[in-house]
Amino acid sequence: MNERGKLRAGLIGLGAMGRNHARVLSNLDGVELVAVVDPAGDTTGTLRAPVVPELGDLLAMGIDYAVVACPTALHERVGLELAANGVCALIEKPLAQSVETATRLVEAFESAGLVAGVGHIERYNPALQSLRIRLEAGELGEVFQVVTRRQGPFPHRIADVGVVMDLATHDIDLTAWVTGQEYASVSARTVSRSGRLHEDMVAVVGQLADGTMVNHLVNWLSPLKERSTVITGDKGCFVADTLTADLTFYANAAIDTEWEALRAFRGVAEGDMVRYAIPKREPLLVEHERFRDAVEGKESDIVTLRQGLRTVEVAAALLESASDGKVLSVVPGGSDAEPALR
Repeated sequence: MNERGKLRAGLIGLGAMGRNHARVLSNLDGVELVAVVDPAGDTTGTLRAPVVPELGDLLAMGIDYAVVACPTALHERVGLELAANGVCALIEKPLAQSVETATRLVEAFESAGLVAGVGHIERYNPALQSLRIRLEAGELGEVFQVVTRRQGPFPHRIADVGVVMDLATHDIDLTAWVTGQEYASVSARTVSRSGRLHEDMVAVVGQLADGTMVNHLVNWLSPLKERSTVITGDKGCFVADTLTADLTFYANAAIDTEWEALRAFRGVAEGDMVRYAIPKREPLLVEHERFRDAVEGKESDIVTLRQGLRTVEVAAALLESASDGKVLSVVPGGSDAEPALR
């Protein structure tokens, strides 16, 4: 901490997401952004904090924690150096490119007794936070299915991982978190239509530990930007739009439709529709507040490295399933994916 009792924070990476982190860190209560690491420097000249070329330069300044927003391929090297120097870290998702590298990061920070988290920002989306509370309260009854759609044009800043590790990890993490259930099995198909090294479209069918069906459609090939989570249960369905942070509930009907022609068109289960008015704070700001509190030793809800590892395990199983054409069981807390019984 500095002489004013503020935590000293550093940032590694000044890409599109890194600049968002810099904006939030520069105005975060109780935190001083000491410096940013990026070999290219501050190309816009808008940062209030100095930009240094190497991680060692930042460490020499003395920091309490760092936000890692460099390319995924560098997460392991940067994270291990931070852990070796006793620095807490908030690492952008995905935690790492592979299960093996993610495991090494988990072990390094845990053995050092340091606070570390993963930037799965969807957990802090107001629509999903409200949805989770309502599911926990039993407002949907038994959950039958979770369907997510996450699509849009290719982000040219991404070059080291495909759509599974970059985008689908959002859906893997939010599905497990919002339902409170682990993935049990997954099957996936991928394509690469843009000529890049990695896949740019994936379709997923999975099952959670309690039997809930899961479907994910994720791609970088659509001019339509969509971020939708639909959860269906025995009392109706919730629809969360995480672009607008809106949450809507469609109830099953309590009254039958007697008009035969209308019933044939609409079905017999149409009930009330409610769009909830919920407070809407910026998810990235909330994520930073939670991590700051955790570093200060306060009780705080952050995405732990082990939870981030679990998401990488499921994502790796998707890629393996797409490669082998098999349904894979995903062992909770482990790194092994095995063919599932059909």
